[in-house]
Amino acid sequence: MGGGSVNRGIFLMQQNVWQSVLGELELTIPKPSFDTFLKDTEILSQTHDEITIGVRNVFIRNTVEKRYHEQIKQLLVKNGLTAPKITYVQKPSQGKKTVINRETTTPLNRTPISSSAVDDLLSSPSSAPTVHTNTLNPRYTFSNFIVGSSNDLAYSACQAVAANPGVKYNPLFLYGGVGLGKTHLMQAVGNEIAKTQPDSRILYISTETFVQDFLDSIRFKKKGFSTKYRNVDVLIIDDMQFISGKEKTQEEFFHTFNALHQNNKQIIISSDKPPKSIPTLTERLRSRFEWGMAIDIQLPDYEMRCAIVEAKASLSGVQLDNPTIEYLATNIKTNVRELEGALNQLLAYAEMRGVAPDASIAEGLIGSARQSRPQHVTPKQVIDKTARYFSLDSTEICSAKRDKHIVFPRQIAMYLLRSELHLSFPKIAQELGRKDHTTAIHSVEKIEKASKLDTILREQLSEIRERLYT
Repeated sequence: MGGGSVNRGIFLMQQNVWQSVLGELELTIPKPSFDTFLKDTEILSQTHDEITIGVRNVFIRNTVEKRYHEQIKQLLVKNGLTAPKITYVQKPSQGKKTVINRETTTPLNRTPISSSAVDDLLSSPSSAPTVHTNTLNPRYTFSNFIVGSSNDLAYSACQAVAANPGVKYNPLFLYGGVGLGKTHLMQAVGNEIAKTQPDSRILYISTETFVQDFLDSIRFKKKGFSTKYRNVDVLIIDDMQFISGKEKTQEEFFHTFNALHQNNKQIIISSDKPPKSIPTLTERLRSRFEWGMAIDIQLPDYEMRCAIVEAKASLSGVQLDNPTIEYLATNIKTNVRELEGALNQLLAYAEMRGVAPDASIAEGLIGSARQSRPQHVTPKQVIDKTARYFSLDSTEICSAKRDKHIVFPRQIAMYLLRSELHLSFPKIAQELGRKDHTTAIHSVEKIEKASKLDTILREQLSEIRERLYT
């Protein structure tokens, strides 16, 4: 084997070991810190007495040296790379950048790779056999998922699937807006199955990847497409809405779905909308997506948002006071990702300034972002938006009329006044022109209970909430 091939083999081994190191670091370091300081690092070179690690800039270099050096050193040794000295340098701004997708790379065996194995790897990379790598992110587990009224049904269904894959709820179809936890829950199922059934072949992909693989198999006559997708025990596929308008891909997925389902293999799918609302989805696929269970994940309520802020801050080693938690939970309502983003911004700012994060800092940081949406939602706005959604006048909802087409929107308005504004039941009754607050209690309980079982009702509540905050 030539010197160039040997060097390339060594380089591949170094990068694979570094990916394993990063994978372990990601499990112990808060996500904002990992993404900022470590995510884009790589091993640039290794000699018998020095390992050189490239970072993006001087600020990151200083931080990594100060905070993470000992941890990195220990993990390098654990993964088979040792040297007396570890140096961190700024990567060149020009030149070709090596990109390795950590989400599709599994931890490696620590056994050294023989020269013959490197030969095999380099001589015929395109003819390597298809293997089912566990493409799951180990950070996504049931234990660190925050459960609330907006997602408890989906959480319970996912746990049931993890306990009995291919038996309970097959397929499981999760849908809802961005940043509500669909990907976390789906991968938690996969991680749980991988833990309890380690021999299971689990494949997590995006619909975009499935589409691209299918197109490549046609354009370049690549073999192994059917084997890759049909020879698994669990197929988890994200963002199914992107299959819309792709007739040939829909046909191929239809056959893949049938092959897996007939062999009792678990299928888990996510989308930003329910099967019936995905444009140009063929009827036979739509019906199959609804075979098992289709569950929507709604916007988190106030209590759940507070729990998310507190839990995420705790993971970063910070204990926030109640006013700060409540400020973030009150002012960030669109989705979990935006809430986490605001929290990360607050923690990063406080760390840079060397101060404790508090509500006044949070208000200064996210105040400008709030200018693009209502500063406060009032009871009148809730009533008006609900009435408009059902093509009614707000005076009708507040009237004494008992017509069915008015009573139902009135009950929803009461539920939203309670869940979004946390009004007392007497206050809710007052806002809706009722004398007895027991009506408000009954309405809130009725909608809360019905929303757990009625997908149409959950969609209606979600749409009205979006209108309130956009």
